[in-house]
Amino acid sequence: MRPKKNNSTTATKIEVINVSKRFKNEQVLKNINLTLTDDHIYGFVGRNGSGKSVLFKLICGYMIPDEGKIIVCGKHIGKDVDFPDSLGALIESPGFIWYQSGYANLLYLAKIRNQISKSQVKDAIRRVGLDPESRKWVGKYSFGMKQRLGIAQAIMEEPNILILDEPMNGLDESGVEDIRRLLLDYKKSGRIILITSHNSEDIRALCDEVYLMKGGTIEKKVDENKEA
Repeated sequence: MRPKKNNSTTATKIEVINVSKRFKNEQVLKNINLTLTDDHIYGFVGRNGSGKSVLFKLICGYMIPDEGKIIVCGKHIGKDVDFPDSLGALIESPGFIWYQSGYANLLYLAKIRNQISKSQVKDAIRRVGLDPESRKWVGKYSFGMKQRLGIAQAIMEEPNILILDEPMNGLDESGVEDIRRLLLDYKKSGRIILITSHNSEDIRALCDEVYLMKGGTIEKKVDENKEA
């Protein structure tokens, strides 16, 4: 079942304007400028430490830039709102309760905002290839199963913006194909999706635009296999 985009009077757009971030003496991001719009999957590539995860955390509102600003759907993050509305994210390892089932974990998280039903939680779990009726503790999940559950958490409230840091980590070949199909279908429903991946095939198969991050700077990559 294809998810429906949440109703909003403001266009879904992310604007990163002259953003810089440093930690102590290290300049992690330098004057980053981006405009990201709906119906797109954006890929971010670069070596570890190039600033990809920091940029994602800034967009999510988990950190505040030292310079510049981030506007999500018309709202200045850290000023108008602390966190963007209608955003789901998987950044780093999700923190689940190890002695509870996957369904119990997501139901607990869903009750925080109380915006979706139990059936919607179960549907999100099924969409990533897990069984919502399983009583298996998350602590006994494989890494790939935990990754699937983390993606289910990110999509369960059907956010307009989806941010996934290395979503294919730990997945076997069939799992990778499942998540690729899910993301492509999600894009068709009018979302913005941001992903990082060290697998060039994931980037090639999924992304409409790709950005290379290096030394805290960013530049749009040109696909030489496509006509200008």
